[in-house]
Amino acid sequence: MPKRADPVAPSLPLDVAADATPVADDAVARFEQEMQELESIVSQMEKGELRLEDSLRLFERGTQLARSCRRSLDTAELKVRTLLGDDANADADTP
Repeated sequence: MPKRADPVAPSLPLDVAADATPVADDAVARFEQEMQELESIVSQMEKGELRLEDSLRLFERGTQLARSCRRSLDTAELKVRTLLGDDANADADTP
């Protein structure tokens, strides 16, 4: 016997609804992990006890992490601006 559709269930496809939150959670977790690693690198370099070769390696990794974090923040800012843009446009029409 075929399963009947639930009339109260959302009309979104299951893969969209199921995947939306985990992707966002993954992005947040990745950002937090990268920031933690970057803070660790900065702390190690501030001590001034590393050999030049190690300092350069950590500096390179830190630069990669900083760029990745900046892209994540820029993406988040764009999403917020987009979401608020609808409200801002509505407010602009009000005298």
